[in-house]
Amino acid sequence: MSTFSMADRRWMARAIQLADQGRYTTQPNPRVGCVIVRDGELMGEGYHVRAGEGHAEVNALRMAGDLACGATAYVTLEPCSHFGKTPPCAEALKSAGVARVVSAMVDPNPQVAGRGIRILQDAGIDASYGLLEAEAKLLNPGFIKRMEQGLPYVRVKTASSLDGRTAMQSGESQWITGAAARSDVQRLRAQSSVIVTGVDSILHDDSSLTVREHELHIENAAQAAEKQPLRVVMDSQLRMPLQAKILTQPGRTLIATLSDDAEKIAELEAAGAEVVRFDADNGRISIAALLRHLASAEQCNELLVETGATLAGAFIRAGVVDELVVYQAMTLLGSDARPMYELPYTQMAQQIRMQLLDSRMLGDDLKLTLRPVLAESNESN
Repeated sequence: MSTFSMADRRWMARAIQLADQGRYTTQPNPRVGCVIVRDGELMGEGYHVRAGEGHAEVNALRMAGDLACGATAYVTLEPCSHFGKTPPCAEALKSAGVARVVSAMVDPNPQVAGRGIRILQDAGIDASYGLLEAEAKLLNPGFIKRMEQGLPYVRVKTASSLDGRTAMQSGESQWITGAAARSDVQRLRAQSSVIVTGVDSILHDDSSLTVREHELHIENAAQAAEKQPLRVVMDSQLRMPLQAKILTQPGRTLIATLSDDAEKIAELEAAGAEVVRFDADNGRISIAALLRHLASAEQCNELLVETGATLAGAFIRAGVVDELVVYQAMTLLGSDARPMYELPYTQMAQQIRMQLLDSRMLGDDLKLTLRPVLAESNESN
């Protein structure tokens, strides 16, 4: 097992900082940072900005130039070893004459998965991995899950009152939370490959589900909003109105359905939608089948569910949720208001315990990030 110095840790931490700058723009590729150091001095650094453009190693090598020869490269993910839209980074590091490469983690992509490290080692380069691995994995939960399980990383987002209500019984809900929380939701959307909602949410709110540049409040907001996430509406019976705002927004809208109504499908496609038919699972669209389709056909890394209590509850009961993101306003809406999730449990054994990952105040609102303790619902207990 390789041992790493405090200097190694410091430089890898910088590479992780750089990788995070690609949070909103790299999908479907992973977020990767690279730092090139010689004799304790920074020679070059870079990160992967967007798919199809130079990888982190290439950008760092360009900055370092001839000074990369004999240097150490710190990379948050094992250098790639295959030709994709760009040449292999392992070969670029080898050609530059670096003496040492430290990777935070092995690439979970089966096309790489250790091959990049072996290419470097076979060339006589000191190549190792495992430095700040846990921190590096936090950069790419969706890419890792897609590569390892063929599924996207699923977040369910909800805005609620202190008593766990999302809207009045009439449906009135704007606005429970304040501007800071709503801006944070925009950033969640921007880092997601796909946003999923239900047709009832569209019928009631006529949502657009877009990333709005002026609400992001981040550096390079225009770049983050440039590529809109794919919007997916789960609509078993094709009740989507042809005049819905979501059909006229920049980017793509996909309607997942059980219906084979050729006339309505043609009308929706003429209005700008893409329609994909799924097999029924107990009379409903199979959430598992939808997720597999989005991971394989759409290369979806991170998926954000923004919907009402029924569909949000269905995702939770299906055992596919990796994170719950809850924005809680310091208010009470009362017992007749609408709940956060439809979970018709009747026994304590059915409860789903949560692990708190993060809590912070956003203006006057509390943001909670939670993870289900079990991978699947305890509903059958």
